[in-house]
Amino acid sequence: MQRFTPILRRLAAPTLALALALGALAPAMRTAAAAEWPARPLRILLGAPPGGTADIVARLYAVELQRALGQPVIVDYKPGAAGTIAVQTMLSAPRDGYTFLLIQKGIAAEVPHAIKVSYDPFKDIVPVAQLTRQGLMLVGNPGLPAKSLAELVAYIKANPGKLDYANFGIGLRGQTIGVQFNRLAGLQTGSVNYKGSPPALQDIMGGQVALMFDGPASSLPLIKGGRLRAFAIAFPKRIAALPDVPTFAELGYPELNEVGWMGLWAASGVPPAIVAKVREAAIQAMQSRGLQKKLEELGMEAGTPVATEALARDVRESYERQGALLRSIGFTPQ
Repeated sequence: MQRFTPILRRLAAPTLALALALGALAPAMRTAAAAEWPARPLRILLGAPPGGTADIVARLYAVELQRALGQPVIVDYKPGAAGTIAVQTMLSAPRDGYTFLLIQKGIAAEVPHAIKVSYDPFKDIVPVAQLTRQGLMLVGNPGLPAKSLAELVAYIKANPGKLDYANFGIGLRGQTIGVQFNRLAGLQTGSVNYKGSPPALQDIMGGQVALMFDGPASSLPLIKGGRLRAFAIAFPKRIAALPDVPTFAELGYPELNEVGWMGLWAASGVPPAIVAKVREAAIQAMQSRGLQKKLEELGMEAGTPVATEALARDVRESYERQGALLRSIGFTPQ
């Protein structure tokens, strides 16, 4: 074996040199790839079915991103499992900057508390840009004797334990904001779990459940049609689509003002230069007055050019608040 050692060393030397050379070239190769990007269509994974609010947002932004990037932007539906199927699809794709995810910040701030996920919400996925901003609105059956939030609080206190509120997913913000409101207002209401807003809203209109914290986009047509009553919105300001609905802060509950947002996300490891280009295109899209107007009609507003570090910090802070609330009611993931 010893007589072969010099030969093996001579054979290994060029191989090692080649590996070192390729390693040294890798950053340059990634930079070149980023410079040529995009050379083919991009894919935006959507953790929701066609026809919903997220679909509308995805299509609005796809048009604007296509215009900015010069390549088709395809919306690819991957609904189910609270959005985690879409996350896994993105994480399984090459990290070449052609696959992104459009989903609520709850995919990192809420879902990991509600169900056991196989991804690290702070290492495996990173927010690229905030696309929309919205708050949750307290809505109820129009047959309730209360016409305002103050009257509603008084009515619930006069009927302790008799009213329930629906939530659009166990362990998600629609449930914990109800817990928060109960504590702040000194109320006793139960929580009824539903798989999404549509079935919950149907039961509210049918009188099976009294109240719900819901996103404006799904409740808005029903409010305007007189089938739901809106009491207040958990948002820093009133929204253009419902200017007569006050914020919780206006009514004495400043704690209920957290901004929910839908964003564009990437898998960690996508070249930073590409992420920066996508972010720039998304920020450019936000300036479209046509897009802004359509979002306002949905009870939302276009996102703001918040730095990615600030978005990540907001996700982490929301995650901590959500976890604390869930632990306080003894919640355990499914």
